[in-house]
Amino acid sequence: TRDGNGIKVAVLDTGFDLGHPEFAGRTFVTKTFVGQPVQDLHGHGTHTAGTACGPKTPPGAIQRYGIGFKTQIFVGKVLTNSGSGTQAQVLAGMNWAIANKCAVISMSLGAQISVQPSYTAAGTAALNNGCLIVAAAGNASTRPSNIQPAGAPANSPTIMSVAALDSALKVAVFSNGGKIDIAGPGVNTFSSWPRPVLH
Repeated sequence: TRDGNGIKVAVLDTGFDLGHPEFAGRTFVTKTFVGQPVQDLHGHGTHTAGTACGPKTPPGAIQRYGIGFKTQIFVGKVLTNSGSGTQAQVLAGMNWAIANKCAVISMSLGAQISVQPSYTAAGTAALNNGCLIVAAAGNASTRPSNIQPAGAPANSPTIMSVAALDSALKVAVFSNGGKIDIAGPGVNTFSSWPRPVLH
C-alpha cells in the first residue's frame, strides 16, 4: 500500500492545529522546542503537515490533499508562531525525530547560509537510523536572472533538497537552484490551515 500506514512522518515547523477536524482519529506525537505550545498560530506548520499527511477523504465538499493519509504524524515545533527559530532548536527537533525513528523528516525551512556541519551530521545520523530528512531548497530566487543556491539544511549532502514547481510543472520563479535532488508542486498548493480563532 502507499497510504503511509505504519510509517512515522515528522514535520518540523511552526507546529500544528491540534484538533483540526480533517485529522480526526489520526495519531499525533508532539513536542515543542521553542518554549511555545505546539498549537500552530502561524499556519505554515499545519499547511506543510497537510501536504505530507493530509486526509484521503476530507469531510464535506473538500478535495483530497496530502499523501500519507494513514501516517503517524510527529509534530516538532522548531519555529515560533512568528516563523523563526535558532539552529539549536532546529537541530533538537531533528534529533528528536531521528530518536523516534521517523522514516521521513520534513523540513520546509532553511536559511541562506553555507553547508552546516551540524546539519550534515544530523543527516548522517538519520540515514544510519533508516530515516530520510527532506528539506526545502529555499525561496530566495527571482528567476531567471537571480538564482540563489539551496540554503541550509537542504544544501547538506546527507539531506534531500526539494525545489518548487508551479502548476505548469515549471520551476517556480522563487525556487533556489544549486544542490537540488528532487522537485515537486510548491505554488498555490491546496492543504490544511489552522481553524479561525474567535476573539
